[in-house]
Amino acid sequence: MVLPLDFQRRSFRRVLIKLSGEALAGKLGFGLDPEILSYIAGEVASVHAAGHEVGIVVGGGNFVRGETFSASGNIDRAVADQLGMLGTLMNALALQSAIENKGVPTRVQSAVQVAQVAEMFIRRRAIRHLEKGRVVVFAAGTGNPFFTTDTASVLRALEIEADVLVKATKVDGVYDKDPKKHEDAVKYDTLHYTTAIENRLGVMDQTAFTMCRENRMPLIVLDFNATGSLLDALAGGHTGTLVGGE
Repeated sequence: MVLPLDFQRRSFRRVLIKLSGEALAGKLGFGLDPEILSYIAGEVASVHAAGHEVGIVVGGGNFVRGETFSASGNIDRAVADQLGMLGTLMNALALQSAIENKGVPTRVQSAVQVAQVAEMFIRRRAIRHLEKGRVVVFAAGTGNPFFTTDTASVLRALEIEADVLVKATKVDGVYDKDPKKHEDAVKYDTLHYTTAIENRLGVMDQTAFTMCRENRMPLIVLDFNATGSLLDALAGGHTGTLVGGE
């Protein structure tokens, strides 16, 4: 049986990486950890040097999470989500500086108007930046409240015509159950979107998963803290879990 193209281990040229805001906080637990920023920038620079085109969607949970922040009832959820969008913008600017310090030209595009510090997201301009060898960091999610940065990452991946979406996590792939709680947890090398949705494996929110499945967008879930994992996955290696198929 020949697997469909979106369900094969192969080399991917254009990638959209989803980074959580919490990852940027590192050991500090809040805000930005300079060592983590330098590490992430180094990993991005290595895949860029290998000829891959790189886009990044970054979350803002290291500063504020809209859903959590609004739970007290003192702040409207829509306003809390807007605060979270501004958190992603701070992260995007920090990533831009760190990546450029590695010698890689980088642009920040925002889904909300902040002309003094970032470009507005324009699909054709973003694609042109990638074609010119620039990394593009996408800030402010979709620009709308109630949508997660998981959903934003799928949207941007589709818009820039990425070959693959990579979700950078602290776990080396997707398991059939929580490996921290169950010693017999089994890691998937490949996984169908339908299985992930039906079993509610929780790697991404259900809206994001459904968008990936409907648009046949391959997804790789990997441990970004493992040096070289991103480069190996994009080169067709067996790092992480490849999610795709029907």
